[in-house]
Amino acid sequence: MSDSQAINQAVANLYNTYPFPPDPLSDLEPPGYNWRWSWTAAYSFCTGIKPETQNIRILDAGCGTGSGTDYLIHLNPEAEVTAIDLSEKALEVAEERCNRSGVIAKHAKPVKFFNLKLEEATQLEGEFDFINCVGVLHHLPEPEKGIQALAKKLKPGGILHIFVYAELGRWEISLMQKAIALLQGDKRGDYRDGVKVGREVFANLPENNRILKQEKERWALENHRDEAFADMYVHPQEIDYNVETLFELIDASGLDFVGFSNPKYWQLDRLVGESSDLMQRAKNLSDRKLYRLIELLDPNLTHYEFFLAKPPLSKKDWSSDETLSKAIPECSPCMQGFPSKNFLNFEYQMVNLSDDEYEFMLACDKNTEQQTSVAKILNNCQLDLTGVRSLHERQLIILSTKA
Repeated sequence: MSDSQAINQAVANLYNTYPFPPDPLSDLEPPGYNWRWSWTAAYSFCTGIKPETQNIRILDAGCGTGSGTDYLIHLNPEAEVTAIDLSEKALEVAEERCNRSGVIAKHAKPVKFFNLKLEEATQLEGEFDFINCVGVLHHLPEPEKGIQALAKKLKPGGILHIFVYAELGRWEISLMQKAIALLQGDKRGDYRDGVKVGREVFANLPENNRILKQEKERWALENHRDEAFADMYVHPQEIDYNVETLFELIDASGLDFVGFSNPKYWQLDRLVGESSDLMQRAKNLSDRKLYRLIELLDPNLTHYEFFLAKPPLSKKDWSSDETLSKAIPECSPCMQGFPSKNFLNFEYQMVNLSDDEYEFMLACDKNTEQQTSVAKILNNCQLDLTGVRSLHERQLIILSTKA
Protein backbone atom coordinates (compact mmCIF):
# COMPACT_ATOMS: atom_id res chain seq x y z
CA MET A 1 0.00 0.00 0.00
CA SER A 2 1.41 3.41 -0.98
CA ASP A 3 1.74 6.27 1.51
CA SER A 4 -1.23 8.07 -0.11
CA GLN A 5 -3.39 4.96 0.09
CA ALA A 6 -2.41 4.45 3.72
CA ILE A 7 -3.34 8.04 4.59
CA ASN A 8 -6.68 7.81 2.80
CA GLN A 9 -7.41 4.55 4.61
CA ALA A 10 -6.54 6.13 7.96
CA VAL A 11 -8.86 9.06 7.23
CA ALA A 12 -11.64 6.68 6.20
CA ASN A 13 -11.10 4.71 9.43
CA LEU A 14 -11.46 7.90 11.48
CA TYR A 15 -14.75 8.85 9.86
CA ASN A 16 -16.06 5.28 9.97
CA THR A 17 -15.36 5.39 13.72
CA TYR A 18 -16.59 8.94 14.24
CA PRO A 19 -18.85 10.02 11.33
CA PHE A 20 -18.56 13.79 10.90
CA PRO A 21 -20.17 16.24 11.27
CA PRO A 22 -22.23 14.82 14.16
CA ASP A 23 -25.31 16.96 13.50
CA PRO A 24 -28.41 15.08 14.66
CA LEU A 25 -30.77 13.60 12.06
CA SER A 26 -34.15 15.27 11.73
CA ASP A 27 -37.51 14.60 10.15
CA LEU A 28 -37.68 18.29 9.21
CA GLU A 29 -36.11 20.24 6.35
CA PRO A 30 -32.79 21.88 7.30
CA PRO A 31 -33.31 25.08 9.30
CA GLY A 32 -31.87 28.33 8.03
CA TYR A 33 -29.38 28.46 5.19
CA ASN A 34 -25.76 28.89 4.20
CA TRP A 35 -25.68 31.34 1.30
CA ARG A 36 -22.48 29.77 -0.04
CA TRP A 37 -24.55 26.65 -0.80
CA SER A 38 -27.23 28.55 -2.70
CA TRP A 39 -26.44 28.58 -6.42
CA THR A 40 -28.29 31.89 -6.89
CA ALA A 41 -26.64 33.66 -3.95
CA ALA A 42 -23.16 32.26 -4.60
CA TYR A 43 -23.26 32.98 -8.33
CA SER A 44 -24.49 36.53 -7.70
CA PHE A 45 -21.67 37.07 -5.20
CA CYS A 46 -19.11 35.88 -7.76
CA THR A 47 -20.50 37.68 -10.81
CA GLY A 48 -22.84 40.43 -9.62
CA ILE A 49 -25.78 38.97 -11.52
CA LYS A 50 -28.42 36.26 -11.10
CA PRO A 51 -27.57 33.01 -12.93
CA GLU A 52 -29.46 32.45 -16.16
CA THR A 53 -30.68 29.02 -15.13
CA GLN A 54 -31.42 26.97 -12.02
CA ASN A 55 -31.28 23.74 -14.05
CA ILE A 56 -27.73 22.84 -13.04
CA ARG A 57 -25.57 19.98 -11.75
CA ILE A 58 -24.06 20.25 -8.26
CA LEU A 59 -21.30 18.13 -6.73
CA ASP A 60 -20.80 17.94 -2.96
CA ALA A 61 -17.20 16.74 -2.91
CA GLY A 62 -16.49 15.15 0.45
CA CYS A 63 -20.00 15.32 1.89
CA GLY A 64 -19.33 13.61 5.23
CA THR A 65 -22.60 12.93 7.02
CA GLY A 66 -24.49 15.15 4.60
CA SER A 67 -25.28 18.30 6.57
CA GLY A 68 -24.15 20.41 3.62
CA THR A 69 -25.74 18.05 1.10
CA ASP A 70 -29.08 18.46 2.85
CA TYR A 71 -28.82 22.22 2.36
CA LEU A 72 -27.60 21.96 -1.24
CA ILE A 73 -30.65 19.88 -2.14
CA HIS A 74 -33.00 22.14 -0.18
CA LEU A 75 -31.64 25.47 -1.47
CA ASN A 76 -31.37 24.39 -5.12
CA PRO A 77 -34.68 22.64 -5.93
CA GLU A 78 -34.08 22.50 -9.70
CA ALA A 79 -30.55 21.09 -9.51
CA GLU A 80 -29.25 17.56 -9.97
CA VAL A 81 -27.13 16.86 -6.88
CA THR A 82 -24.32 14.31 -6.50
CA ALA A 83 -22.47 13.68 -3.23
CA ILE A 84 -19.26 11.70 -2.72
CA ASP A 85 -17.22 10.68 0.33
CA LEU A 86 -14.49 8.16 1.12
CA SER A 87 -16.17 7.02 4.37
CA GLU A 88 -18.85 4.38 3.86
CA LYS A 89 -20.32 5.01 7.31
CA ALA A 90 -20.50 8.80 6.85
CA LEU A 91 -22.07 8.33 3.42
CA GLU A 92 -24.74 6.06 4.91
CA VAL A 93 -25.59 8.76 7.44
CA ALA A 94 -25.67 11.39 4.66
CA GLU A 95 -28.15 9.43 2.61
CA GLU A 96 -30.30 8.71 5.67
CA ARG A 97 -30.21 12.39 6.66
CA CYS A 98 -31.38 13.63 3.27
CA ASN A 99 -34.12 11.01 3.08
CA ARG A 100 -35.36 11.66 6.61
CA SER A 101 -35.46 15.45 6.19
CA GLY A 102 -37.71 15.01 3.17
CA VAL A 103 -35.60 17.11 0.79
CA ILE A 104 -35.02 14.20 -1.60
CA ALA A 105 -38.72 13.32 -1.80
CA LYS A 106 -39.53 16.92 -2.74
CA HIS A 107 -36.66 17.21 -5.19
CA ALA A 108 -37.51 17.02 -8.88
CA LYS A 109 -34.03 15.99 -10.03
CA PRO A 110 -31.91 12.94 -9.14
CA VAL A 111 -29.81 12.92 -5.96
CA LYS A 112 -26.94 10.43 -6.04
CA PHE A 113 -24.41 9.23 -3.44
CA PHE A 114 -21.10 7.56 -4.29
CA ASN A 115 -18.37 6.08 -2.10
CA LEU A 116 -15.42 7.77 -3.79
CA LYS A 117 -12.28 9.58 -2.70
CA LEU A 118 -12.03 13.19 -3.83
CA GLU A 119 -9.23 12.29 -6.23
CA GLU A 120 -11.64 9.83 -7.89
CA ALA A 121 -14.20 12.52 -8.76
CA THR A 122 -13.00 12.25 -12.36
CA GLN A 123 -14.87 8.92 -12.53
CA LEU A 124 -18.20 10.76 -12.33
CA GLU A 125 -20.10 11.38 -15.54
CA GLY A 126 -20.22 14.85 -17.08
CA GLU A 127 -19.32 18.23 -15.64
CA PHE A 128 -20.77 20.28 -12.80
CA ASP A 129 -21.88 23.91 -12.71
CA PHE A 130 -21.33 24.22 -8.97
CA ILE A 131 -18.94 22.20 -6.80
CA ASN A 132 -18.89 22.42 -3.01
CA CYS A 133 -15.77 21.20 -1.18
CA VAL A 134 -15.84 22.02 2.52
CA GLY A 135 -13.27 20.73 5.00
CA VAL A 136 -11.78 18.10 2.70
CA LEU A 137 -8.70 19.21 0.76
CA HIS A 138 -6.62 19.77 3.90
CA HIS A 139 -7.14 16.11 4.85
CA LEU A 140 -5.83 14.68 1.57
CA PRO A 141 -2.34 13.18 1.23
CA GLU A 142 -1.89 15.24 -1.95
CA PRO A 143 -4.32 18.20 -1.97
CA GLU A 144 -3.07 19.35 -5.38
CA LYS A 145 -4.34 16.13 -6.97
CA GLY A 146 -7.68 16.59 -5.25
CA ILE A 147 -8.23 20.15 -6.42
CA GLN A 148 -7.07 19.22 -9.93
CA ALA A 149 -9.62 16.41 -10.03
CA LEU A 150 -12.37 18.88 -9.11
CA ALA A 151 -11.13 21.38 -11.69
CA LYS A 152 -11.47 18.72 -14.40
CA LYS A 153 -15.12 18.19 -13.42
CA LEU A 154 -16.02 21.89 -13.29
CA LYS A 155 -17.96 23.17 -16.25
CA PRO A 156 -16.61 26.27 -18.07
CA GLY A 157 -18.29 29.22 -16.39
CA GLY A 158 -18.85 27.13 -13.25
CA ILE A 159 -17.84 27.97 -9.70
CA LEU A 160 -16.08 25.97 -6.99
CA HIS A 161 -16.60 26.75 -3.30
CA ILE A 162 -13.73 25.69 -1.01
CA PHE A 163 -13.07 25.66 2.74
CA VAL A 164 -9.59 24.81 4.07
CA TYR A 165 -7.82 25.34 7.38
CA ALA A 166 -5.63 28.37 8.17
CA GLU A 167 -2.53 27.76 10.26
CA LEU A 168 -2.34 30.96 12.31
CA GLY A 169 -5.73 30.62 13.98
CA ARG A 170 -5.23 26.88 14.58
CA TRP A 171 -1.82 27.09 16.23
CA GLU A 172 -3.03 25.75 19.60
CA ILE A 173 -4.97 22.97 17.87
CA SER A 174 -1.83 21.89 16.06
CA LEU A 175 0.13 21.78 19.31
CA MET A 176 -2.55 19.66 20.97
CA GLN A 177 -2.63 17.26 18.01
CA LYS A 178 1.11 16.70 18.34
CA ALA A 179 0.88 16.28 22.12
CA ILE A 180 -1.84 13.63 21.85
CA ALA A 181 0.16 11.78 19.19
CA LEU A 182 3.22 11.67 21.50
CA LEU A 183 1.15 10.38 24.41
CA GLN A 184 -0.56 7.73 22.27
CA GLY A 185 2.70 6.35 20.93
CA ASP A 186 2.05 2.99 19.28
CA LYS A 187 -1.68 3.43 19.85
CA ARG A 188 -1.85 6.26 17.34
CA GLY A 189 -4.60 5.36 14.89
CA ASP A 190 -6.82 4.12 17.71
CA TYR A 191 -9.12 7.11 17.55
CA ARG A 192 -11.18 6.24 20.61
CA ASP A 193 -7.97 6.08 22.63
CA GLY A 194 -6.91 9.40 21.12
CA VAL A 195 -10.12 11.06 22.28
CA LYS A 196 -9.66 9.56 25.76
CA VAL A 197 -6.09 10.88 25.96
CA GLY A 198 -7.08 14.31 24.71
CA ARG A 199 -9.97 14.63 27.16
CA GLU A 200 -7.64 13.69 30.02
CA VAL A 201 -5.04 16.24 28.96
CA PHE A 202 -7.60 19.04 28.93
CA ALA A 203 -8.95 17.90 32.30
CA ASN A 204 -5.51 18.26 33.86
CA LEU A 205 -3.99 21.35 32.25
CA PRO A 206 -3.76 24.41 34.53
CA GLU A 207 -6.48 27.01 34.08
CA ASN A 208 -4.11 29.62 32.66
CA ASN A 209 -2.76 27.25 30.01
CA ARG A 210 -3.00 28.82 26.54
CA ILE A 211 -4.19 25.65 24.79
CA LEU A 212 -6.91 25.05 27.39
CA LYS A 213 -8.05 28.68 27.25
CA GLN A 214 -8.41 28.50 23.46
CA GLU A 215 -10.40 25.27 23.74
CA LYS A 216 -12.77 26.76 26.30
CA GLU A 217 -13.19 30.08 24.49
CA ARG A 218 -13.56 28.82 20.92
CA TRP A 219 -14.21 25.11 20.58
CA ALA A 220 -15.61 23.49 23.73
CA LEU A 221 -19.26 23.93 22.75
CA GLU A 222 -18.91 21.88 19.57
CA ASN A 223 -16.25 19.56 20.98
CA HIS A 224 -18.51 18.14 23.66
CA ARG A 225 -19.30 15.53 20.99
CA ASP A 226 -16.53 12.98 20.55
CA GLU A 227 -16.97 13.11 16.76
CA ALA A 228 -16.03 16.79 16.71
CA PHE A 229 -13.23 16.35 19.24
CA ALA A 230 -11.73 13.52 17.17
CA ASP A 231 -11.97 15.50 13.94
CA MET A 232 -10.14 18.41 15.54
CA TYR A 233 -7.50 16.76 17.71
CA VAL A 234 -6.78 13.18 16.57
CA HIS A 235 -7.08 13.47 12.80
CA PRO A 236 -4.42 11.39 11.02
CA GLN A 237 -3.91 13.89 8.20
CA GLU A 238 -4.09 17.66 8.24
CA ILE A 239 -2.46 20.45 6.29
CA ASP A 240 -2.90 24.00 7.59
CA TYR A 241 -2.38 26.79 5.08
CA ASN A 242 -1.22 30.37 5.06
CA VAL A 243 -1.95 32.83 2.27
CA GLU A 244 1.24 31.93 0.44
CA THR A 245 0.72 28.16 0.49
CA LEU A 246 -3.00 28.63 -0.16
CA PHE A 247 -2.36 30.36 -3.44
CA GLU A 248 0.14 27.70 -4.41
CA LEU A 249 -2.75 25.24 -4.07
CA ILE A 250 -5.05 27.52 -6.06
CA ASP A 251 -2.45 27.97 -8.80
CA ALA A 252 -2.10 24.18 -9.03
CA SER A 253 -5.82 23.94 -9.86
CA GLY A 254 -5.52 26.03 -13.03
CA LEU A 255 -8.71 27.85 -11.99
CA ASP A 256 -9.26 31.57 -11.45
CA PHE A 257 -9.48 32.98 -7.93
CA VAL A 258 -12.80 34.85 -7.67
CA GLY A 259 -12.58 36.02 -4.08
CA PHE A 260 -12.87 35.21 -0.40
CA SER A 261 -16.45 34.79 0.79
CA ASN A 262 -15.73 36.95 3.87
CA PRO A 263 -14.42 40.12 2.15
CA LYS A 264 -14.76 42.31 5.26
CA TYR A 265 -11.95 40.41 6.97
CA TRP A 266 -9.66 41.21 4.05
CA GLN A 267 -9.97 45.00 4.42
CA LEU A 268 -6.71 46.48 5.76
CA ASP A 269 -8.35 49.72 6.85
CA ARG A 270 -10.16 47.96 9.69
CA LEU A 271 -6.73 47.25 11.23
CA VAL A 272 -4.52 50.25 10.41
CA GLY A 273 -6.94 52.60 8.67
CA GLU A 274 -6.15 55.47 11.02
CA SER A 275 -2.58 55.61 9.71
CA SER A 276 -2.47 57.28 6.30
CA ASP A 277 1.24 56.41 6.05
CA LEU A 278 0.67 52.67 6.51
CA MET A 279 -2.28 52.65 4.14
CA GLN A 280 -0.17 54.46 1.53
CA ARG A 281 2.67 51.95 1.93
CA ALA A 282 0.23 49.08 1.51
CA LYS A 283 -0.97 50.44 -1.84
CA ASN A 284 2.24 49.13 -3.41
CA LEU A 285 1.48 45.55 -2.35
CA SER A 286 0.01 42.95 -4.68
CA ASP A 287 -3.32 41.45 -3.68
CA ARG A 288 -1.65 38.33 -2.35
CA LYS A 289 0.89 40.27 -0.28
CA LEU A 290 -1.92 42.44 1.05
CA TYR A 291 -3.84 39.32 2.10
CA ARG A 292 -0.68 38.03 3.80
CA LEU A 293 -0.23 41.31 5.66
CA ILE A 294 -3.81 41.21 6.91
CA GLU A 295 -3.60 37.66 8.25
CA LEU A 296 -0.29 38.45 9.96
CA LEU A 297 -1.85 41.44 11.71
CA ASP A 298 -5.03 39.55 12.62
CA PRO A 299 -3.94 35.92 13.17
CA ASN A 300 -7.25 34.61 14.50
CA LEU A 301 -8.47 33.28 11.15
CA THR A 302 -9.04 29.52 11.46
CA HIS A 303 -10.01 28.79 7.87
CA TYR A 304 -10.18 30.20 4.37
CA GLU A 305 -13.45 30.11 2.48
CA PHE A 306 -13.41 31.22 -1.13
CA PHE A 307 -14.63 30.73 -4.70
CA LEU A 308 -12.72 29.62 -7.78
CA ALA A 309 -14.06 29.61 -11.33
CA LYS A 310 -13.29 27.95 -14.64
CA PRO A 311 -13.16 30.60 -17.40
CA PRO A 312 -15.06 32.14 -18.92
CA LEU A 313 -16.99 33.57 -15.96
CA SER A 314 -18.58 36.86 -16.98
CA LYS A 315 -19.03 39.53 -14.34
CA LYS A 316 -21.65 42.26 -14.52
CA ASP A 317 -20.71 45.90 -13.95
CA TRP A 318 -23.58 47.92 -12.48
CA SER A 319 -21.62 51.19 -12.17
CA SER A 320 -23.56 52.77 -15.04
CA ASP A 321 -26.80 54.40 -13.86
CA GLU A 322 -28.45 53.52 -17.15
CA THR A 323 -27.52 49.84 -16.84
CA LEU A 324 -28.61 49.64 -13.22
CA SER A 325 -31.92 51.37 -13.96
CA LYS A 326 -32.81 48.62 -16.45
CA ALA A 327 -31.93 45.78 -14.05
CA ILE A 328 -34.57 43.49 -12.57
CA PRO A 329 -34.14 43.36 -8.76
CA GLU A 330 -35.25 40.47 -6.54
CA CYS A 331 -34.78 39.81 -2.84
CA SER A 332 -31.91 37.53 -1.91
CA PRO A 333 -33.01 33.92 -1.35
CA CYS A 334 -30.94 33.85 1.84
CA MET A 335 -32.71 36.01 4.41
CA GLN A 336 -34.81 35.21 7.45
CA GLY A 337 -37.59 37.37 8.88
CA PHE A 338 -38.38 39.45 5.80
CA PRO A 339 -40.73 41.23 5.14
CA SER A 340 -39.77 43.39 8.08
CA LYS A 341 -37.45 46.34 8.55
CA ASN A 342 -35.42 44.17 10.90
CA PHE A 343 -34.36 40.68 9.77
CA LEU A 344 -31.39 38.34 9.48
CA ASN A 345 -29.25 38.70 6.37
CA PHE A 346 -27.14 36.17 4.46
CA GLU A 347 -24.64 35.94 7.34
CA TYR A 348 -27.33 35.68 10.05
CA GLN A 349 -26.59 39.27 11.09
CA MET A 350 -29.38 41.69 11.98
CA VAL A 351 -30.29 44.19 9.27
CA ASN A 352 -32.12 47.43 10.00
CA LEU A 353 -33.65 48.92 6.84
CA SER A 354 -34.60 52.53 6.39
CA ASP A 355 -38.17 53.29 5.35
CA ASP A 356 -37.07 53.86 1.74
CA GLU A 357 -35.01 50.66 1.61
CA TYR A 358 -37.90 48.67 3.06
CA GLU A 359 -40.35 50.09 0.50
CA PHE A 360 -37.98 49.17 -2.35
CA MET A 361 -37.40 45.64 -1.05
CA LEU A 362 -41.12 45.05 -0.64
CA ALA A 363 -41.45 45.67 -4.38
CA CYS A 364 -38.48 43.36 -5.04
CA ASP A 365 -40.15 40.62 -3.01
CA LYS A 366 -42.90 40.42 -5.65
CA ASN A 367 -40.57 40.77 -8.59
CA THR A 368 -39.71 37.16 -9.44
CA GLU A 369 -42.84 37.00 -11.60
CA GLN A 370 -43.52 40.68 -12.30
CA GLN A 371 -40.02 41.46 -13.67
CA THR A 372 -40.27 45.19 -12.95
CA SER A 373 -37.14 47.25 -13.57
CA VAL A 374 -35.26 49.24 -10.95
CA ALA A 375 -36.30 52.48 -12.66
CA LYS A 376 -40.01 51.66 -12.49
CA ILE A 377 -39.80 50.66 -8.83
CA LEU A 378 -37.93 53.86 -7.99
CA ASN A 379 -40.76 55.86 -9.58
CA ASN A 380 -42.95 54.74 -6.69
CA CYS A 381 -40.53 55.06 -3.77
CA GLN A 382 -37.95 57.49 -2.40
CA LEU A 383 -34.81 55.37 -2.70
CA ASP A 384 -32.16 56.41 -5.24
CA LEU A 385 -29.68 54.39 -7.32
CA THR A 386 -26.99 54.77 -4.66
CA GLY A 387 -29.35 53.08 -2.23
CA VAL A 388 -30.02 50.27 -4.72
CA ARG A 389 -26.29 49.68 -5.12
CA SER A 390 -25.94 49.54 -1.35
CA LEU A 391 -28.63 46.85 -1.10
CA HIS A 392 -26.89 44.87 -3.83
CA GLU A 393 -23.44 45.20 -2.25
CA ARG A 394 -24.90 44.01 1.06
CA GLN A 395 -26.31 40.95 -0.75
CA LEU A 396 -29.88 41.84 0.15
CA ILE A 397 -31.01 41.92 -3.48
CA ILE A 398 -30.10 39.98 -6.62
CA LEU A 399 -29.97 41.74 -9.99
CA SER A 400 -30.64 40.36 -13.45
CA THR A 401 -31.36 41.61 -16.93
CA LYS A 402 -34.42 40.91 -19.04
CA ALA A 403 -34.09 37.96 -21.37
